[in-house]
Amino acid sequence: MSILLEEATIAVIYGGRSAEREVSLQSGPLVANGLQEKGYRVVTLDLYGPEGLLDPIKQLQETHFDMAFIALHGGEGEDGHIQALLDMLGKPYTGSSPLACGLAMDKVMTKRFWQGIGLATPMYLSFEYEADVAVIESELSYPMIIKPSREGSTFGINKANNRQQLEVALQNALEFDSDILIEEFVEGPEFTVSVIDDVAYPAIGLKASASHELYDYEAKYIADDTEYLLPCGLSEDDEHELQNLALEAYQSLGCRGWGRVDVMRDKAGKFWVLEVNTSPGMTSHSLVPMAAAYVGLDYASLVEKIAQNAWLQHGCD
Repeated sequence: MSILLEEATIAVIYGGRSAEREVSLQSGPLVANGLQEKGYRVVTLDLYGPEGLLDPIKQLQETHFDMAFIALHGGEGEDGHIQALLDMLGKPYTGSSPLACGLAMDKVMTKRFWQGIGLATPMYLSFEYEADVAVIESELSYPMIIKPSREGSTFGINKANNRQQLEVALQNALEFDSDILIEEFVEGPEFTVSVIDDVAYPAIGLKASASHELYDYEAKYIADDTEYLLPCGLSEDDEHELQNLALEAYQSLGCRGWGRVDVMRDKAGKFWVLEVNTSPGMTSHSLVPMAAAYVGLDYASLVEKIAQNAWLQHGCD
């Protein structure tokens, strides 16, 4: 592409029809405002529209833009579908390729891959449609974590301390996906590491309030009493180890541009990688902007950096 990014029109694609639509509706306008603050020409595109009835292919074809900033979360925005459409249209976009997005979005496939390359990730079982409680109890001990394989923002995730809770959690997860992941519970602190342009940013420690047993959707986006520890409280060597693990997990899936990696640490001090988010939240409660701000990168500069990185990665200069 012969034009400069400063001369280009950037389409901020947000909304969508996944369970994370409401989060994306917060992210999109903030991203657009940040880019406009930096002087870029911006158009916004609520994919599928408020009623979910618009044709996304037609929307993309009829909107004039030179590059897309993907502010969709979950669903087609994070599973590679929109990325593939943009590839077919010849439009540069932020974030990972269709293949990397699809792999990262599928937690079961991701964990199979990580186990295959020897990356530390909690033990798990997976089922399609109907889980066998007896098999689960024979392979894993309570407590355990139940989550839909292909959903984000902790939608459908629950902790089970006994069979009754397990059965309820399995049914809840099935409301979001036909593939269910049952994971060994790692007791200890949770951390998240933002990755931008293959650089791991300072880790953030996550501490939900006593009213939230897990760092769930409400703790992420609604509650005002969730604690974000930055600095995260680890020693310099331990944080370096955590950042290296996060970066390895991110790069192993072929991710590029930017993302966020969630990690647990057990009582023995061992880190266990949980998942990679290829289009993280960019709301007022979101963690990537928080990590960037800690190293002196304000919100507008952050979205500009992500856009510039994508422009170069797609061979536009």
